[in-house]
Amino acid sequence: MGGMEVTFVWMTAGVAAAALIVAAAVLLLVRPTIEKLVDTGLALTETETYYRNIMTMVSLFQRIDPQILVENSLRADSGKILKRPLGSPKKFPHFEGIMFLPCQMDRLPLKDAEKVDTRTVIGPRARRPLELKIPLIISGMAYGLALSEKVKLALVKAANMAGTAANSGEGPVLPEELREANKYIIQYSRAEWAKDPEILKQADMIEIHIGQGSSAGAPSQVPAKHLRGKAARLMGVAPDGEAEIRSRFPGVSRKGDWRRLVQELRSLTKGVPIGMKLAIGRVEEDLEIALYAGVDFVTLDGAQAATKGTPPILQDDVGLPTVIGLCRAVEYLEKRKKRGRVSLIVSGGIHTPGECLKALALGADAVALGSPLLFASSHTQGSQKVLPWEPPTELAFYTGEKRELYDVDEGAVFAARFLQSLVKEMKLAAAALGKASLKEVGREDLVALDPVSAQITGLPLI
Repeated sequence: MGGMEVTFVWMTAGVAAAALIVAAAVLLLVRPTIEKLVDTGLALTETETYYRNIMTMVSLFQRIDPQILVENSLRADSGKILKRPLGSPKKFPHFEGIMFLPCQMDRLPLKDAEKVDTRTVIGPRARRPLELKIPLIISGMAYGLALSEKVKLALVKAANMAGTAANSGEGPVLPEELREANKYIIQYSRAEWAKDPEILKQADMIEIHIGQGSSAGAPSQVPAKHLRGKAARLMGVAPDGEAEIRSRFPGVSRKGDWRRLVQELRSLTKGVPIGMKLAIGRVEEDLEIALYAGVDFVTLDGAQAATKGTPPILQDDVGLPTVIGLCRAVEYLEKRKKRGRVSLIVSGGIHTPGECLKALALGADAVALGSPLLFASSHTQGSQKVLPWEPPTELAFYTGEKRELYDVDEGAVFAARFLQSLVKEMKLAAAALGKASLKEVGREDLVALDPVSAQITGLPLI
């Protein structure tokens, strides 16, 4: 070791020793103060009358969730309807009470070299069905009303990589997204935009957006000042106006009106699948009208669905959980002998490969994923570029202050890897069940762990 290196090592050791001495001295000086503050605080909590005791807050938090207290304070401050992002924190019945039964001896798992088929077809009776390599779809997340242009482009690139389709969402169709997509679903919403016939003709599937889990069919308005620039122009919103999504489609209210709308869209798009997205509520009654209208598919969105921002009352207290809607819908389609003819897509609160595979086993043809893909596409970008001072949504939302920091190609790779990882785990589980296709996984592979799950699904209680 040279002289300079020895000197550097000794200098470093000296600095470290000095720092330790300073830290010890500071600790010795402040320790009495800290001890006095702690002693005083403890004495107050142990002797102060409960009306003036800070421990009252502990009792309060045991009775009322801190989030409710904060939201009620926000209501008191503004006097307006709250808009809570990312969906309800409420715990709904879900897929936790359902388990797969593995094959070992009575039935054998797949051989090591056997492959599991992951393909699915949406709208098999349509003239131009939507054929996908995997049964996972990128759910509708709106440009402008929710996501930035960069995130939308990342998600559509991820869909291309993974062999699936991306969905425009309720916002305007982003031209760059449409050009990039190999498979593209356009939502035909209750708003004025995204109705241009020349744009609709380019869709691989049309999803008539009647409602969704986190907002049902409630109307919403977004002032132009919150849209700014490109999104407002694509929506045709004036600088002093607002983007409005109505509660109903103008001129559509009766069964015959829905049938006419479906036929018009089918004719315009030369036979791509035409379907409806619904919040899960009056399942059988709504499906009856959808079947009369002649849909090729139905998307059911459960109460757990996330959102850019809707009132807590719609998130917490309106609609039914995903697993309930799925089971009721499958039963109804079987009763009407439409199972396998009308495709069923489910969404809302589904995040893991196990939940995805359980949804397929219970009868879904595909699962639409929203917030899991949003967070996957942000991945390390969120932690490195915005946290801890701001939430990751500031990177992803159209109005986010950090949206320009988002890297499209990086986000696309992360989202695609996430989808690929989900599918690989689903394939592994299917092989353990002795099934050579994800479509073959069914109710016979499932059991319920508790009476509630058994009652919801009709599965045997173990």
